[in-house]
Amino acid sequence: MSSYQHDLAPTITSNIVCSVDAKEELLDECEEIWRQMEECQSKLTLLGIETLPESDAQLSLLMMRVKALTAEYNQWQKRSPEIISTNLDVLVALGKEELQKVDHDLEMVLSTVQSKNKKLKEDMKREQQWLDEQQQLVDALDVTHEEMKNQVVQFSEQRALQELKSKMLKIRAYKEELLSALGEFLEEHFPLPEDESAKKKKKSPAEEPTVQLVTLHEILEHLINKLMSTPHEPYLTINDSFWPPYVELLLRYGIALRHPEDPNRIRLEAFHQ
Repeated sequence: MSSYQHDLAPTITSNIVCSVDAKEELLDECEEIWRQMEECQSKLTLLGIETLPESDAQLSLLMMRVKALTAEYNQWQKRSPEIISTNLDVLVALGKEELQKVDHDLEMVLSTVQSKNKKLKEDMKREQQWLDEQQQLVDALDVTHEEMKNQVVQFSEQRALQELKSKMLKIRAYKEELLSALGEFLEEHFPLPEDESAKKKKKSPAEEPTVQLVTLHEILEHLINKLMSTPHEPYLTINDSFWPPYVELLLRYGIALRHPEDPNRIRLEAFHQ
């Protein structure tokens, strides 16, 4: 055995002996404190014994416990904390044990906090990924919405144009029907004065009519075209081809109006306004 081992052996032995002595001294102090607590409890029990009726036994027992607890509470309030032992080795051992417990508790707390932080980071990463995906989806929906909006506008314009064209064709067809029905009606009920022309031809066979009379249908067409083509100047000049009875008929029933300054000019009443 080397000299270092010879020097170290007494130190280890003395530390072991010191630790054993400190433990025995601490146990002795604990036993002494426990004995004092038992004596106090015995004194409190003897002080609280009273002869009470049988009916008040439970209430009395509770009152005794209240008194005992109150006395113990007051006693502990008056006392100040005392060091369990004054032995330095005992205090060092207790301090080391307490520090080890605190260190262990702190390590547990640190591990828990680190685990929670790791989990929170993972959750935040997943939430950020989900947020990015939702933002991409929103952007895609916005683009689709704009495209569909433009398509809807174009489709609406095209549809409106098609509907307008269809209505115009229907109106033109209806106009043609009305004009055709009006022409048939006028030709049937308001024909040209052929009989008068025939009589004139018989009286003077050498004379030939210089002006060809127009039908009432043609007069109305001239008035309508004039009103539609030049609404700012809708008046039409009466010439010899207009049979006077037809002109008077139109004026009498308010279908046509004379010019306020020129009686030889007439216009169609603006029924569309």
